[in-house]
This record gives sequence, C-alpha cells and structure tokens, in this order.
Amino acid sequence: AGEAPAVVAGGPPRYEPGSEPWRGAAVECALTAVMMFVVVTTVRWLLDPGSPVFIADLRLALGVVGALVAVLLVGLIMSPPGRRSGAHLNPAVSVTLWLMRAFPARAVFPYTVGQLAGGLAGTALARLVWGPVLQSAALSDGLARPAPGRSSLAVFVLEAASFTAVALLIGFFVAHPGLARPMPYAVGLVVGLIIALLGPVSGGSANPARQLGPAAVSGTTTALWAYLTAPLLGAALGALAHRGYVLARAKPATYGPG
Repeated sequence: AGEAPAVVAGGPPRYEPGSEPWRGAAVECALTAVMMFVVVTTVRWLLDPGSPVFIADLRLALGVVGALVAVLLVGLIMSPPGRRSGAHLNPAVSVTLWLMRAFPARAVFPYTVGQLAGGLAGTALARLVWGPVLQSAALSDGLARPAPGRSSLAVFVLEAASFTAVALLIGFFVAHPGLARPMPYAVGLVVGLIIALLGPVSGGSANPARQLGPAAVSGTTTALWAYLTAPLLGAALGALAHRGYVLARAKPATYGPG
C-alpha cells in the first residue's frame, strides 16, 4: 500500500516507486527554499514600517501576502521541477499522501528532511540578502506568530484545523484523479485563505517547514511545538475522513425486501 506513486498536484503522478527518493527530496528542498525566500521577502516589504510599500493594517497586509503566496504555490506546483517531485513543499502534505496510500512510505523521511532543510535555507538566504532589517520585532525573519494573548494550545487547535482543510482538499483530488487539473489552483487558494484569515489570529502557517526556518534563524520559539505538530494531526484527521469516504463509495448498495 505504501508503494503507490505520488499524486502530483499539477497533473499525473511522476514519482516512480523504483526511483531514488532522495532525488525527489533534493527537488523539494530547492522548491521549499524558493518558497520561503519569497515569503520572507514579501513579509519584509509589506510588514516593515520603514518599507515604502508598508501596509499598516495587519489584516490587509496578510491578505496581500496570502494572495501572493497563492500565486507562488500555483507556479511552483506547475513548474517542471514541481511536477517531478510532486511539489509537496510541506512535510504534512507528504504525510497526508502517505496516509492516503498515494505516496511511498520510504519517501516520507527524505522528503521531510528536504523540505525542512529548504525552509531553513530559504530563510537564511533572505537574511543574507536583506540583512539586519529582518531581525526587527515586526519581522522576526518572517516568523508566523499568534495574536497577543493567544495560547499555544489555541494555536495548536487552529493550525490543526487549517491543515485538516488542506488534507480534505488533497483527499478529494486523490479520490477523483480525473479532476487533477485544477488542483494547483485549489491548493493555492486554500493556503492563501489560511494566511489571510488565520494569519492575524494563529499565524496561518499550516506548514512545519514554513515555521522552522524563521524560528531557527531568528531564535524565536514561541509556540513552535504547536506549529510543528498541529499540521500532522490535521494530516491524520484528513486521511481518516478520506478513508471513510473511500470505504463508503466502495460499499455496495443494499436494497430492502421486494
């Protein structure tokens, strides 16, 4: 069951069970690095009070960030490298696909390592390019942060719920592979909405690789355990719902007497 090819968000499966998982992981590392560099760069320009394009309204700023990240994700998923690796860009996505029996179990660890390393590399590159300005309290190297007074437990619940939505979306396309064409746009839209709607509340990360890089570079670990583990719970919940849906579809219809 764990040897099925990966479901690629941009089209048909490209990951072959006999291929070397670390090759796909290297692509994931590069793609995640690009994603994080762009994310941190966007945060640097929109949330820094000294920036010429600073947006003072946090909700509006995160709405713009969400829209830009949505476009970025669609581009990365549909790019040639993205089609080769599947463009998971998130350890929780790889876990979700594995739990849904759409990704080889032996590729989950390499992909996770690649994604986490890419998140760290992209954040470090952004710090190198933009310098000390990213160390300011307003930016913290692009760290996703909860609203003041929001507990780590609240962050955990909201982050788990947000990734459950992503996992349910993935499950829909896994169950309906003929509808894979619009999947990149759907994923981009949902992630963008998570950033726009939950960003001002819980941080709107829903991705361990997105949070670990800024946390490591900035040295800020506020609610880090929640950001790293909540998406995995969301993956499990989404996969459980997917399994129930698949079993319900496979169950033969029953008829009463007569």
